[in-house]
Parts: sequence; C-alpha cells; structure tokens
Amino acid sequence: MKILARSVYVGPSHYAHFPVIRLVLDLGVLEAWPTRALGDGFIDALLLALPGLREHGCSYGVAGGFVRRMTEDEGTWLGHVLEHVAIELQNVAGVKVTFGKTRETSTPGVYDVVFEYEQDDVGLEAAAVALDLLHHLLPEALRPEGTDPSFDLAERRDAFIRYAQRRALGPSTASIVHAAESRDIPWIRLNEQSLIQLGYGCHQQRIQATITGRTSHIAVELASDKEETNRILANLGLPVPKQRLVQTAERAVAAAERIGYPVVTKPYNGNHGRGVSVALTSAEQVVAGFDRAKDISRSVIVESYITGHDHRMLVVNGELVAVSKREPGKVTGDGVHTIEQLVAIVNTDPRRGIGHEKVLTQLELDEQATGLLVKMGYSASTVPAAGEDVYLRLTANLSTGGTAADMTDVVHPDNTEMAVRAIQAIGLDVGGVDFLSPDITQSYKDVGGAICEVNAAPGFRMHMAPSEGRPRDVAGKVIDMLFPRNAPSTIPIAALTGTNGKTTTARLLAHIHKLAGKRVGLTTTDGVYIDGQRTVEGDMTGPTSARIVLSDPAVEVAVLETARGGLLRAGMAMRHVDVGAVLNIQPDHLGQKGIDTLEQLAEVKRTVVEIATDTAVLNADDPLTLRMAAYTKAKHVCYVTMDPAHDLVREHIRAGGRAIALEAGVNGQMITIYDRGAHIPLLWTHLIPATLEGRATFNVQNAMFAAAMAFAMGVRLEDIRHGLRTFDTTFFQAPGRLNVYDEHPFKVLFDYGHNAHAVGALCQLVNRMTPAGRRLCVLSAPGDRRDEDIRAIARVAAAAGFDHYICRRDDGLRGRGAEEVPRLLLDELGAAGIPDARMSLIADEQQAIDAALRMATTGDLVLIFADALARGWKQIINFRPDSSASIIPAPRAARAVPRQAVHEDAPADDTSPAKASTSVMGEFAVVTARWSATPEEVVLMRDARGVIVAPESSD
Repeated sequence: MKILARSVYVGPSHYAHFPVIRLVLDLGVLEAWPTRALGDGFIDALLLALPGLREHGCSYGVAGGFVRRMTEDEGTWLGHVLEHVAIELQNVAGVKVTFGKTRETSTPGVYDVVFEYEQDDVGLEAAAVALDLLHHLLPEALRPEGTDPSFDLAERRDAFIRYAQRRALGPSTASIVHAAESRDIPWIRLNEQSLIQLGYGCHQQRIQATITGRTSHIAVELASDKEETNRILANLGLPVPKQRLVQTAERAVAAAERIGYPVVTKPYNGNHGRGVSVALTSAEQVVAGFDRAKDISRSVIVESYITGHDHRMLVVNGELVAVSKREPGKVTGDGVHTIEQLVAIVNTDPRRGIGHEKVLTQLELDEQATGLLVKMGYSASTVPAAGEDVYLRLTANLSTGGTAADMTDVVHPDNTEMAVRAIQAIGLDVGGVDFLSPDITQSYKDVGGAICEVNAAPGFRMHMAPSEGRPRDVAGKVIDMLFPRNAPSTIPIAALTGTNGKTTTARLLAHIHKLAGKRVGLTTTDGVYIDGQRTVEGDMTGPTSARIVLSDPAVEVAVLETARGGLLRAGMAMRHVDVGAVLNIQPDHLGQKGIDTLEQLAEVKRTVVEIATDTAVLNADDPLTLRMAAYTKAKHVCYVTMDPAHDLVREHIRAGGRAIALEAGVNGQMITIYDRGAHIPLLWTHLIPATLEGRATFNVQNAMFAAAMAFAMGVRLEDIRHGLRTFDTTFFQAPGRLNVYDEHPFKVLFDYGHNAHAVGALCQLVNRMTPAGRRLCVLSAPGDRRDEDIRAIARVAAAAGFDHYICRRDDGLRGRGAEEVPRLLLDELGAAGIPDARMSLIADEQQAIDAALRMATTGDLVLIFADALARGWKQIINFRPDSSASIIPAPRAARAVPRQAVHEDAPADDTSPAKASTSVMGEFAVVTARWSATPEEVVLMRDARGVIVAPESSD
C-alpha cells in the first residue's frame, strides 16, 4: 500500500463538518486481498495488537460492527482497515475520535480514506503507524519491500502516545476548551503550546494553561515569589509556615536551625514537586535537600515542616470551586510481591496511562523512587509486609503517579474563607492553594495546618477526574467567568461562495457594514482587509485568511469570501457561520482535484450553507444552488431571484419566508425584500452605481445578495440603502470587477472574468451599452482550465460580435505552452465565423492591452479581461496615444495564411517575407507574414508614422 496524497481539513468540508484527514491510498496488489482472503491469522493478529478495534461499530452502529465487516462474506478492503486503525491508535493515545469513512475513487484500487483528528500532526502520525502495522501483519509474500521485520507494536505504540502527548493540549487547557465547546464558544489554538483564543474578534478571551487574559501579571509574579507570598499571607494573619530564602548550603543549615527541625527545602520557583525534600531533621539532610533544590533554582526556600494531609484548594473568580486531598504515588504491600511487582500491578489499573493520557499516571521506579527506597533500607526487590504503604514520591502530584480524592463538599467554612482570602490577597482570578491539614473538615483555627504555597496556573486534572469522589466542572467555572451569561463570545460572520460575483458581493457587504459603523474583517481574492485597510496581500479565500480575521481583536464583523480551492484543500476555518450564501454554480475549475461535474462542484460549495446557523442565502435562479435548501439547518432560507414570477419563491413568500426579488416599476426595477409577510421596497437598481444604471445585471444580482446578507445580519434598512448607493466599481473599491475608465476618448471596461459565464455577462453588458464606435475585446483564459472551457469562453465572446479580438495568455502559464491558450481561443473564434481580419494573437498581456488601447478611437469601447490587475489598470490610466509603440509578438500558425504578394513597404532583403496579408486596425496596418528564413508566422504593425514594429519573437 502507498499513500499518494494527504490533505488536512481544519474545519467543515464536504467530507465532514469537523476536522478530518484525507488520505489517497493506493492498495496496489492488495486490491485483490480483502480481509477474508488474508485469512483469520491476519484478523486475529490485528485484534490482538489493538483490542479496542472490537468496540468499533462501523456501519452497523454497534460494538463489534467492524469485526463483523472484516469477517463476513469477502471481508473489507485494507483502506477501510487503515481508517479504523488510525482512529484506534488516536484513542489509545487518549484522543477521543470516532468518525471515519473510506470510498473507492474512480481509479480502481485507489481509495479516499477519511478519518477524524484533534491535532493534525498526531493524526498524520497515526496514519503512518497504522500503515506500518498493517504491512507488518500481512503474510510475508504480500509485504512490500522494506518492511521492517523487527516491527514492535508495543514500542511503536508507546512512542506514538508520547508523540501525541507532546503535541496535545494539557489536561487543564483541554478541559477549558471542552467546556467552551459545550457552550458553543469557538476556539483557536494560537501556538504549539497552550495559548488558546476563546471566541472570535472583539469578543475573544485568551488562556494559557489556566492563566487567563485577565490574570494580573503582578499576581503571577507574586505567586512565583514564594517568599513574598508567605510574607503577604502572614501579614493578613493567614496560617503559613516559617520560611527563609537562602542561596548557600551554609545559610540553609542556619535557617533550618533558626526555624527548628523538621524542615522542608524546595526551589524558589519550582513546580510539580520537582526538587522538594521534606521532613529533614539534620544538617546533612538539609545540605542534600539544598543541593537537590539548587538544580532547579538559584535560590532555595527553607521552611518549617507542617504535618497533615496535602490538599489543593481551587479558587475561581473569588469562589472555592474544588478541593482535593492528594497522596503521593505509592504501592501497598501484600507480603507476597516485591515492590517492583507491586508497581507493575498498580500500573495495570486501566485509569493509569503514560503522562496525561488518562486520569492517573503510571508509577515509575526511577531515580527519585529508588532514592526513597534506599532511605527506608529497601530496594525494588523488597517484599513489603501486608498493608504497608511504600511511597515512591515525596510530593502528591498526579503527574508523578499520585492520587486525589475529592473533598469539596466536606471542607470546613473557615478553610474555605481562608483559601479565598489567600487568592484574593495575591490577586489571582484563578489560583490554587496548597494547604496541609490533619483534617480539612475541621477549622484550621482548631486543628492547625498551614498554606504551603499559592499557585498561578493550577492544574485541573485532579478535580476533573479524582481517584475517589465526585468530579468537578472547574473548567466550566473559568468559562463562566470569562463569558458571563448572555455575554457574546463571537462576532457576526458571513461566508459566501459561488463561481462568479463573490469578490464584488463580499466587498459590497463589507462596505455596508463599515458605513453602519462596524470594524469589518474582509477576506477576498486580493487580500485580507481590516477596517478597510489591506493587511495581507494575495489570494486570501481559504481558512488561513479567515483565521486571520477571526483572531483580530479589533474586528466586529467578518465577511469571508470562500473559494473552491480553499474548500477542497483545507475546508473552512470555523464550525459555524451566521449567514452562508451561494451565488451560483457555473463551469469553472472542472477537471481539477477530483471535481469533474457541476454537481460535484455544488457539493463542495454547499458546505458554506450547511454550516449556516441563522440564514442560508441561495440563488433561486440557479437550479444547483436552489437544491441546497434541503441541506441547510439554518433558521431561515432567503431566496434571491431576478424573476418576480418565480413560482417556488412566490410560494416561499406566501408561507412567510424571506426573499429578495426584482420588481418592475415606472422608474425601472426595484430591489424588494420579503420577510414574514412584509413587503419592503429597498432601492431602485439604477441608483446603485455598481450596476451602471441597472445595465450590469450581474451586479444587480450581487447587490441583491449583499442586501440579503446584510438584512439577515440585522443591518438597518437605511444603512443597507446607504451602502448600496455609495459603492461603485472603481478600481479602488473593487479592483478588477467591472472597472470603468472613460478619461480617454474611448471607454474601457476592465474585468477579471475568467470563465464562460463571467465573460458572457460582460459581453451582454457591452451590447446593452451600445457604444457609438467599435467594440474591441482583449480575451484570455487561465491555463489550468480544460480545453473545452477555454473554447467555451471564445464561443460566448464570438456571439457578442466584437469588431476586433486580441487573444492573449496570462503571465502564469499553469502547465500550458507559451501561446497555447491564445491559439485555442483564436481557433474557436474562427470556428464561430470570426474572420482573420478581426483577430490578433498578442501573447503578452501588457502588449495586448497596449495594442487594444492604441487601436481604439473616439467613441469606441474596449473590454479587457485582465490577469495582473494592478499592472493592467495602471497601464490603462497612464496610457498616452503618442507614446512609443510596443513590441508585439503574435505568431498564429493554426490556420493557413492567405498567399499574397509581399507588402509593398516591407524590407526587400534576404529576410523579406515570402507571403503576407494586410488588414487595417484603426491607425495600424497589421501584416500577418511568414518569413522565408524561418517557418514562423508573425504580426508586423505599422504605426501612424509608417514605422513597422518588429515582433519580439522574430530573428
């Protein structure tokens, strides 16, 4: 088996509405070997290696379903097995994922294997381990070359668990994230550690482990300063041990003698119990304890040893929310087994795992444990007496194998007040009090006890999953503090997709919100905009750009243009949007990334409305878009139609549904909103500058979509009208989207249209504009489109009947030859009946635009389909007809050149053309010629002064 490709979907996609990984898996010869053909030995070995597979329900939905799939009939194929193994390996590492699906592609033996993940690199590593495991379990004759014969699953599994834990959120951070999810609060992991953003935009909060964005820096510093903490609490009359801070062993001994034995030594700024020595009763022991603490911190604390049970008291937002009694990792003798054997027995507890994998951590006979045993005169081979507790740690941290029993409901009120006062004295919003007491159910005033430490970023694990007693939802208390009841956690989010019109609609919607007084985050094909300023340049229509907007604390509204490429490559960045819109589904990008039909393209783009929670805005005039209404769970469906007699929309309106439609009136066409029986005239189309007085019908539709989305987002009608009235198609507001330049004696239309539907819409607009002069067109198509799509562009352009066509290519060839695209266009134009005299091939975009501008005279209209937008627009506005002519290559050998005499003014030397034809384009005589020296067809242009302009490609 071989993994041909890997895709990581960070959010909703057409595979699932949560993060999944997709593998393209080639089974090779194993396509002929389903599980039954591999025999019971393979299945038994797999289940022995991963017993948890027996619990997988698979398509049967009950435990044992997957085993049934492997053993019934011919069994199942190994792509499906790989899916389940990758899921189970993550479960073994403590990652609770369940979803997976495997489907054969159109290529026999090649499968799409899709499975859920929480951390992308962990999911990918699970797939790698799963593949190695399956190869190892295959019969020897079927194993691929290079399979490691010494593969050790237990070793590889444990290594994978450690790999997963190094990358996973810690248990405390994860608990807060899960508490946020349970309250529908979105979150973003901001780094590879524990820095988490909760919520979006201006309503976001941040945590790092259990420190929140509201935690005072001074409070954290004080909690880290154990000496200063001790002094502050003592000044408030709270119970604390006597304490001294020292830097040398001699001073440590002196401090211990001054405090009085027994004492404790611990690092000044340590944690997790590292470097702590307790119950020291001699100078020698103090020196040893000092040296141990010195390895952790430059300064060491010596304090009086307080007897009693170790308790962690957790305070959140001024409330004691949990108390745990902690006990160090230990084994209890039975008079039969050695300490080493007892450790192994304890570790068989299914609650114990590696690191933070499970609620308890496995015990280890490491250097610290061995040192304690030596002090007791024991070794790993000692057999303790029955009932004897043998401690392997000095401190009661869960991370070193300790246990915790919940005591929240029985703690004495005096102790509760003490803990709250201590945390408030330090100034923490979330803090842990380490309190030693012989009995926490009794007041410290009566039975004694002392606060050993105050902790910023206290761990939650012991409270969420105690060894004994009731679990406490302490993470929920943190979320309640950060996001009080009815407080917003996210911002209004609109996502829109479609084949054409996305960018204009997104910009128009963002413009409406901005004029309504909101700071808008906008993603488009040319960049990310925050409050109208472009902060990132480039095609920003995928999940990465969406995350930029959602992470910005200044953003109050998000408008996210969402393109096919991002959806196919990585899905969407967020689980839900308030408003999702699909403008249209037209042929574009077909034949790429497994999307060959319009129906498949619609399924991909449908994701945007599938995750909409409030409103799905759909084009009722597009059948594929209209059908998406059946797939959305949004509260409202809003149809957009330019047909006021649309039967389905009329029925929808009668039922109280929402719609945006055009209505004819004495002054033209009115955009009208229907909602819950209300009929709301919004604006005449000719009053919207972007529609060119209503003639640009595609921008009328774009304005209707923007109005529908703004209305669904609660924008006032007057603000929607104001936004529509003030948005135009200048290059500043909508670069490359119906930009009009009329400062020349002729008019220029400049657009990024790059598929047949968009080109056709622009051509129809040109016809409606009825220019006084000629109509000229600079035509192109992206190189990564299918031949049939490129030819379709030429056909719709030919139907418009331009007076002259200049065919060019984009700067990026996208796998095509230097002149392959323009030749395809020329061929199709010719096939549609356009004569040679009305066509030119000028491959370079700059030269093609220059030629068209030079060709134009007073009253003409030039339609330019552009690629490099900023460069092309500058070329148009800076054009001066008296500037020097460009060098314009235009070889076109697709059709025969008419055999005529050499042009009378052409040079008459050895390089003279043997055959030539002449046509007139404005001020220029264009000579299509074949040189006798080289079989290459070129275009020569004679400028107004009679100078022939040589082609770049000629010799």
